[in-house]
Parts: sequence; structure tokens; C-alpha cells
Amino acid sequence: MFLMILLSFIAGAIFLLGLRGFWPVPSLRYVKREEGLEISHTNANAKLLDVRDAFDYEKGHVPGSINISLGRLPYVWEKELSPDDKVVILAGSRYQSNRAARILHRRGFRQLYAVRCFLPPSPCQERKGFSKAECRGC
Repeated sequence: MFLMILLSFIAGAIFLLGLRGFWPVPSLRYVKREEGLEISHTNANAKLLDVRDAFDYEKGHVPGSINISLGRLPYVWEKELSPDDKVVILAGSRYQSNRAARILHRRGFRQLYAVRCFLPPSPCQERKGFSKAECRGC
């Protein structure tokens, strides 16, 4: 009986930890791609933070963005970011955006924005004047 209670408690804890990645972050606001880029261009203290892996970043990224992958973010954020900055998070998924925002929120960041459905345009699409996001209907 005790073993059954213990196993159900552990299973519940694992389930809640899995859901944690989808819980809202208090200081995070989701914005469209254009709005996120506008925030970064109109504010001197705004930074574009791309949290994808270096390989994905090299395949295509927004010019002027800073690449710090999620695994490195807790350790090297101080080199490029300050808690006073507005940070626009570019990620491969909503889960990654939430995770990056949660890391930064714990370190004092209160002006966090995540681009909804971020897909960098390929060089071919940039020449034609449209982005992958427009192609896939994000």
C-alpha cells in the first residue's frame, strides 16, 4: 500500500514538472514577428536573443540577433544581456521560449517578449521578399 502511494506521488510530481514548461511566465508577452523586430529596432536597450542551437542559428537567423542556446543561457547570459534590457526571444518552439523566459525571469528580467511562431526566412525566400512564417501561415 505504501509503495503504491509513493509511486503515485512520484508519477504526479513528474507530470507536474512536465507541465511546468507550459505554465505562463509572469513577465513574458507573446508578440508577432514584426512587432518583435520593431521592439528591437526602436529601443536602444532591446536585444534579440536566439536560443536555438548554433547549428540552426547558422542555417538562418535574424541579423543582429545574439545566439545563446538554452543549455548555455543560465551560465553566459551576463556576457551579452542585462536585467534592464528588453529581451525579444527567438526560439524554435513555444516550450523553448517559455524555458528561456523562465531562466531570464529568475535572474531579474521583467521585460520579456517571445516571437510567436519564429521561423527565419531562407536566403531564397528573402530574395523573393517573403518569410517562411508567411508561407506556413503563422
